[in-house]
Amino acid sequence: MTAIDIFWVGIGGGSGSLLRWWVGKLTGERYHGHFPLGTFIINISGAFIIGFLSTLFVIDWHDRFGSFLHAAVLTGILGGYTTFSSMQLDAAKLVNSKQRMLAFGYLLISVVAGLAAAALGVWLAA
Repeated sequence: MTAIDIFWVGIGGGSGSLLRWWVGKLTGERYHGHFPLGTFIINISGAFIIGFLSTLFVIDWHDRFGSFLHAAVLTGILGGYTTFSSMQLDAAKLVNSKQRMLAFGYLLISVVAGLAAAALGVWLAA
C-alpha cells in the first residue's frame, strides 16, 4: 500500500460519507415513518452499484484493494456510502421502541433486497 492509495481511499471514503449524509438527510426531510428508509435506500443502492462496477470492470474479489478504481471507488466511495452499522443501530432503536417485528422485517428485507440488488448489478453489467 502506497501513500497515494491511502489518499484515494480517504478521498473516496469522505466523498461516500458525504453522499450518505446527503441522501439520508433528503430522505429524512421527505419521509417521516418508522421504517429507516434513508439507510435502506443507501445500502440497497450501494449493493447494486458495487455489483455492477465489480462486474463491469472485471474486479476479482481478492484483488479489490489493488488499483485506483478499487481503492477510490469500491473501498473508498462505496465503503463510505454504505452503512452496516447504521442499519444495526436503526434496528436496535426499533427494538427499543417496542417495534420488534418492524426491526426484524427491516433486517430481513435489507439483507434480501441487498443481495438481489447486487445480483441485479452483476447481471446487468455481465
